[in-house]
Amino acid sequence: MRHIITFPALLMSALLSAQVFAQAEGHEDHGSMHMQHESAAEQKPWGIAGRPDQVDRTIEIRMDDRMRFTPETLQVKQGETIRFVHHNDGKLMHEFVLGTQQTLDEHAEAMLKQAGMMHGEAYMAHVEPAQQGEMIWTFNRAGRFEFACLIAGHYQAGMRGSVEVLAQ
Repeated sequence: MRHIITFPALLMSALLSAQVFAQAEGHEDHGSMHMQHESAAEQKPWGIAGRPDQVDRTIEIRMDDRMRFTPETLQVKQGETIRFVHHNDGKLMHEFVLGTQQTLDEHAEAMLKQAGMMHGEAYMAHVEPAQQGEMIWTFNRAGRFEFACLIAGHYQAGMRGSVEVLAQ
């Protein structure tokens, strides 16, 4: 018995295969959009990845399509481990990235040059629309640090905030 494959059937098959591949590829790059990315704890000027058994308190962060975080300013104590729960109240993907003003400026510039660039570190949480994400961070150094959404255009629209880490 011969099977005849028509052009529309072939085209539909190719499109479905491409969609499945794209979804698998996206899943591989981002992993779970709802949980902190798994990576080795690396000391940064603004702290180090924390562990669930170290959490001192939880801070909820809301993100929206007005390109704002609520709250925009935070205050924590040096040595405190925070579980951030990020709620994306918008219809666009948003992210929460900790860093210094300089590192965020540099990363935001790179994101503009390579729209859609995939990235994932322990100090980043990517949150799909109408979803929530989480990350755990230990602020083991005092100072003023920043957080931002580095998706192209979001940072430039003012989607950023600050964390003041008070010395012990």
